[in-house]
Amino acid sequence: MSSTPESTLTAFAGFRRIASGPRSQVIAQLRNQGGRSGEAAPFVFDDSTGERIDLDLRGENSVPAMEAAPHDEQATRSVGRPKLGVVAREVTLLPRHWEWLGRQPGGASVALRRLVDEARHVHADRDAQRAAREATYRFMTVIAGDLPGFEEATRALFAGERTRFDTLIESWPDDLRAHLKKLAAPAWSAA
Repeated sequence: MSSTPESTLTAFAGFRRIASGPRSQVIAQLRNQGGRSGEAAPFVFDDSTGERIDLDLRGENSVPAMEAAPHDEQATRSVGRPKLGVVAREVTLLPRHWEWLGRQPGGASVALRRLVDEARHVHADRDAQRAAREATYRFMTVIAGDLPGFEEATRALFAGERTRFDTLIESWPDDLRAHLKKLAAPAWSAA
């Protein structure tokens, strides 16, 4: 997973939050702070996934190294309808599943898209809770993995025990605790 330009990012220097906001704003804040001597590079996290990301903090005039696409990729014509955002991929199903899909109005592709859209709608709350727990866990693992109570806090997070989670992280540094509560908030919505 990688962050998008619309992602909200948060940067930490140790346990202190030093920047937060849209990607461009965080980059500007970090550039303004510059690399203070003796200070380690900040950890930057994508708030939607909890993943640590690397940012190019060089000046606006610097040219990042271009990544060359593999030659085979350029020569291969893509399958699907790329202009519409349709990408062809392989799906493995049992014969009975293919038979059922073949009998559906519009064929297999239309039926699969409809089933996926229905499932996304029906399970949206549960999926948001799971995504929030996973993002919180990813962030916690990188920045708080050595803090007291980490394992128990992780168990409380995945068990949906908000009060226990809050109690276990209470002694942790303020900025860290506040960010964990922000990331975990959607995980408690229906718990």
